Amino acid sequence: MLTVYCYSRCTTCQKALKWLDDKGIRYNVIDIKADHPDEETLKKYHAVSGLPLKRFFNTSGIPYREFGLAKKLPEMSEEEQFALLATDGMLVKRPLVIGDDFVLTGFREDEWAEKLL
Repeated sequence: MLTVYCYSRCTTCQKALKWLDDKGIRYNVIDIKADHPDEETLKKYHAVSGLPLKRFFNTSGIPYREFGLAKKLPEMSEEEQFALLATDGMLVKRPLVIGDDFVLTGFREDEWAEKLL
């Protein structure tokens, strides 16, 4: 079964969960704000995903902008970036979907269809 980290007030998350429901795909939801992944878990997800670490950041979120991360991230080490991501679930791109052998960040319908259908 999939694990989906979401934020209930996020319209993209709501759209993604509806897509899963419409396709009959079972999943377990975790509130990313209340129960966000820790540093070691994020490292594991990143390794499985094959994605650049920047794809794990919610670049449109308020904390990202408030911290000025667009300018700071390129100067930070991966270790520093993982530590920062683990401090606040609102910094993590959502929805974050965890499968048996894949990880998806954000809701891109074509990417989801390729992995889930």
